[in-house]
Amino acid sequence: MTTEIESSPKQGELLTPRLHLVAWELTRSCNLFCAHCRGSAAPGSYEGELSTEECFRLIDQILEVGHPIIILTGGEPLVRPDVLTIARYAVNKELRVVMGTNGTLITEEMAAKLKEVPISRLGISLDFPVAELQDDFRGQAGAFSAAMTGITNARRAGIEVQINSTITKLNVNYLDELLALALEAGAVAFHPFMLVPTGRGKGLASVELPPEQYEQTLHWIYDKQVELGDRMFFKPTDAPHYLRVVKQRQEQDQRAKPEPTGGHHPANTVTRGCLAGIGFCFVSHQGKVKGCGYLDVEAGDIRKESFGQVWSNSPLFLKLRDLSNLKGKCGACEYKKICGGCRARAYEATGDYLEAEPYCIYEPVAQRRVATG
Repeated sequence: MTTEIESSPKQGELLTPRLHLVAWELTRSCNLFCAHCRGSAAPGSYEGELSTEECFRLIDQILEVGHPIIILTGGEPLVRPDVLTIARYAVNKELRVVMGTNGTLITEEMAAKLKEVPISRLGISLDFPVAELQDDFRGQAGAFSAAMTGITNARRAGIEVQINSTITKLNVNYLDELLALALEAGAVAFHPFMLVPTGRGKGLASVELPPEQYEQTLHWIYDKQVELGDRMFFKPTDAPHYLRVVKQRQEQDQRAKPEPTGGHHPANTVTRGCLAGIGFCFVSHQGKVKGCGYLDVEAGDIRKESFGQVWSNSPLFLKLRDLSNLKGKCGACEYKKICGGCRARAYEATGDYLEAEPYCIYEPVAQRRVATG
């Protein structure tokens, strides 16, 4: 996907929306109790989940907007009894369907069923290369072993696997080992999620990386991408200023660009930092539409209006698409068209999703000029 940019003296700097990804929280129920969980998911049922028929209708409405990749997530999507039925419906409509899962429920039988749908890729969460630490973070003994078994079963069934890791002070020093584990497991991609302290994750605010270490981690990702090339695709998530780091590093050296095709898999496309309301949106288990799962501001409700109406007319999305709305140093930054700052992190820190990204150490050229007179 490419994001086209339009400029107008009256309208400011507008980003043209092109729906590329929809993350869909099919259920908030989960078999684990993870420390960082955005949705504070837990075992048990939640009221108001979209019915199977409502899910079918949502898929039809998404198709009226475009043909995005559908990311089925949760909670744990595999605890929803009709998950395969919903996935198959989307696939039969020629949508690419992937799934974010903790991996613990992927038995050999389930892996075969997922392949039959077919689920194109599984994003399996693994935050520590050490069983005891993973089990503690995920709130259940045996979670590490079960996830590793799930990865093995998925790979044997012929399903692509990517490893998703939420990065905090607790595991940042394990990054090399996590990457080695991902390579050994045959993963095609490694997605470091930079913690946004929302939901149960608010309890981890004290172990969120400081901005300087956050920046160092993005440089580590760049270096590893250059080193490994097509052997592994890295996609930092909730880290929009990685695109700024890439630009700066490419200007500094002439090594290979860290943008391997990864077999031309469309999930490997990195087009912009923050895609909320521009190329990406989130749909909750109750049909609430948001810019992303971490930005707790409602754009609309598919039980009250169509998905297309929300995508096209939501005041939230219209504001996010106009870069002239960005405040502070994000508004002044020369990299705002490719970065934009994390709107969720700005919202959690200030209560204003248009404020400056609080975890970026970069000082825009315009502000430096003002400071030096």
